[in-house]
Amino acid sequence: MIIQILLLIVGFIVLIKGADLFVDAASSLASNFKISKMLIALTVVSFGTSAPELAVSIKSMLSGSGDIVLGNVIGSNIVNILLILGVSGCVHFLNVKNATVKKELPITILLSTLLFVLMNDKLLSGTKINNLTRSDGITIILFFLVFIYYLISTMRNKKDENQEEPKYGIIKSLIFTLIGIVCLVLGSNAVVDSASHIASMLGVSERMISLTIIALGTSLPELVTSVVATKKGEYDIAIGNVVGSNIFNIGIVLGMPIAVFGSISSFNINIIDITMMLLSAVLLFLFCFKDRKISKIEGIIFILIFVIYYSFVIITN
Repeated sequence: MIIQILLLIVGFIVLIKGADLFVDAASSLASNFKISKMLIALTVVSFGTSAPELAVSIKSMLSGSGDIVLGNVIGSNIVNILLILGVSGCVHFLNVKNATVKKELPITILLSTLLFVLMNDKLLSGTKINNLTRSDGITIILFFLVFIYYLISTMRNKKDENQEEPKYGIIKSLIFTLIGIVCLVLGSNAVVDSASHIASMLGVSERMISLTIIALGTSLPELVTSVVATKKGEYDIAIGNVVGSNIFNIGIVLGMPIAVFGSISSFNINIIDITMMLLSAVLLFLFCFKDRKISKIEGIIFILIFVIYYSFVIITN
């Protein structure tokens, strides 16, 4: 138990240092290539910080732990919006660009709605059990390609108006970005593994572990990266990181393992969990649509909903 606690502490230290380097390198990368920081956040940052979720999902599918795959993705997406943007909004209000409200957030809602429909066979199709089949996984990936098409068209048509001097040169930016991602992955893996061992010793259920410890643990890169980015005034990175990660989580972290390794049958993730993920995405859109920012009050609302939901998860465990 003592060793696991020490690994937990070391993991957090590596995470924080890695995020600090990662944000600076990603911002510098955008400046070097004269592209928007939001685009860097939606691609390099969000895909990089989602690497722990992908690793956990593949490992869980191979070991037959479908609940962990689903709980990891659904829990991470809830954490990303309610906790990460909630905390970031409390640190400083976050300005949200028009393109995010009009294109990226609707894509997030689209994929969340698709997953809600595919997961609720008993409710919507009258079948005896809920399951996610290989064809469902392929469908998710096809919808994810809409997001990829959007990114490619954005890269072709838009150069950033941001002309600030990059902190590092191109080579250093690329190297430090890679080092930052490695630190985030190693740090989060240490936290997740040690926390999961501690939870198992305490007799906690698989659903509980996946929705809380694993979801929170694999979202630590997003949390630390977004909070660090907010403190540095890199609001596009803070928001793009979360939005891109949520899209990547559904499209690749969940869609790819199901499409490749087969179906997930008779899972214990319930309708309240997937509904909360969808409602979180809709609430984020409504907050951003109103005045193109996430204020401190809205950040507090996110955190309060997060606390209420996770209190329910713990009580019903």
